[in-house]
Amino acid sequence: MPHPLRRVLRSLHFLFPLMLLAGCASPAVHAPPALSGPPGMVSAADPRAAAAGVEILNTGGSAADAAVAVMLALTVVEPQSSGIGGGSFLVYHDEKSGRILSYDGREAAPAAATAAYFLDDDGTARPRRDAVPGGMSVGVPGNLRLAELAHDRHGQLPWARLFEPAIRLAREGFAITPRMHRSLAANSDLAAMTPWARSHFFDPDGQPKAVGTLLTNPDLAHFLEKMAARGPDYFYTGPAAEALVRTVRGAARNPSSMTTGDLASYDAKERQPLCGAYRVYRVCGMGPPSSGATTVFAILKQLERFDLAALGPDDPRAWHLIAESMRLAYADREAYLGDPDFVRVPAPGLMGSSYLAGRSRLISPGRTMAKVAAGTPPGAARVTAAADHEVPSTSHVVAADAGGNVATLTTTIEGPWGSGLTVNGFFLNNELTDFSFAPEENGAPVANRVEGGKRPRSSMSPTIVYGPDGEVRIAIGAAGGITIIAQVAKALIGVLDWNLSAQDAIALPVILGIGDRVAVEKGTKLELMMPALAALGQQVSAIEPGFKANAIEYVDGHWRGAADPRSEGVAISQ
Repeated sequence: MPHPLRRVLRSLHFLFPLMLLAGCASPAVHAPPALSGPPGMVSAADPRAAAAGVEILNTGGSAADAAVAVMLALTVVEPQSSGIGGGSFLVYHDEKSGRILSYDGREAAPAAATAAYFLDDDGTARPRRDAVPGGMSVGVPGNLRLAELAHDRHGQLPWARLFEPAIRLAREGFAITPRMHRSLAANSDLAAMTPWARSHFFDPDGQPKAVGTLLTNPDLAHFLEKMAARGPDYFYTGPAAEALVRTVRGAARNPSSMTTGDLASYDAKERQPLCGAYRVYRVCGMGPPSSGATTVFAILKQLERFDLAALGPDDPRAWHLIAESMRLAYADREAYLGDPDFVRVPAPGLMGSSYLAGRSRLISPGRTMAKVAAGTPPGAARVTAAADHEVPSTSHVVAADAGGNVATLTTTIEGPWGSGLTVNGFFLNNELTDFSFAPEENGAPVANRVEGGKRPRSSMSPTIVYGPDGEVRIAIGAAGGITIIAQVAKALIGVLDWNLSAQDAIALPVILGIGDRVAVEKGTKLELMMPALAALGQQVSAIEPGFKANAIEYVDGHWRGAADPRSEGVAISQ
């Protein structure tokens, strides 16, 4: 891992207060080049995708190269959750410079979209289930522009090399897994919406093809080969872009207003990462339009005055405190988070120590808050909260290379099978239903309302935590819609407060506190704690597990991977 001099410099650098907020893109630390470290590692939600990342590491690829290769492979083997028809957020630790950077490949609304995009003729918001299928829910995909940006900044291998594992999987075939089969059966209305998808994933009798069935995808293989040879412009301009636009504009349900100009003008963006100090650690994540960094950090920081280590994971009071902190943090999220190019997001205020200390004082170990509302952080404009539409899906990737670089990337097509539309062998997202459908509430604008060219708010929370020595302690992220933030926060408490391994922390049951209600993971010790939580005043119910997190941590001089036991994910060492 790092050269000893760099370790000392980073330890001192961590003390500078300006590094604690909006800003982890600190000045580069000038020190000798990093020494070769322990073997790299990849953690992903599918073993075949994780193996694709390790293949790239083994041929000299960087963590960024590996993350891109995994995203491409997931397009083939996990099409129900992610792929090139969707978007991503990437948080990246660059070992040579000692900097952390973040990149926004979130999908964007067509330029013609207005605040009335998801309203009926009478001005009422449409039911989400009616808005998802078809072209109207499709945002301009951002994954390949993000891959281009990450590769340009941090790549080591040729662009085309990153596509080889995915092309091979599509050409030679891959087996249907139990998770994919369950998703096909549960979401057949979307998974079988196009003739191509019906013939590809379903038998003639309309039933999903059996677990273990070998699928090939020559259409996708051919498309990926063109992309590898010609670069991402092949996706965003010319015949491929025209085919995508024809698909969404010509959809039988909810045709879109997207144009080829919307694709041609799309760019992935470097965003300012957001960081804050929690106990002796520095927690860094993706800023707006992600709500991950501000909300995960708020959950943690509001708990800092409580001795969670003494309570431990078996005490209902610890989970009560976590739920209360989540309720406060999610309330602020719903009120203030949106695309920073369209709405003023008071991120420094939301992460400010004084503000969060005041929010923390609302939490009591012995009782539940009767009502939770958004606070007024410094820099806040008058906006209002609105309903959230995110649903469980998505995928997460973490990659670390032998040089110490770390990539944590969350990628998605939003809901299972996205919009149901397919083109060139892949599914298109339904990301625009992550917008708040109502543009105003109580006479005030909604931060996450629809606007032309705007990117919808997201819960995706790729996160990197640094130890007191300034080195990466853990990189983590999750899938599961609005639960992503709760999964990441819970796992970080497990590692940082309860001294658990990343694997054991991810395996901890999930609790989610939003509004006046708390949900706990069914079939876990948290369900057994429901009476104790109710005695503290919580309105608590049990929900089915639909969670999927991945992480890599640095422990005792080597990388150690973690993958959610609820998923088919794995962590593979180089």
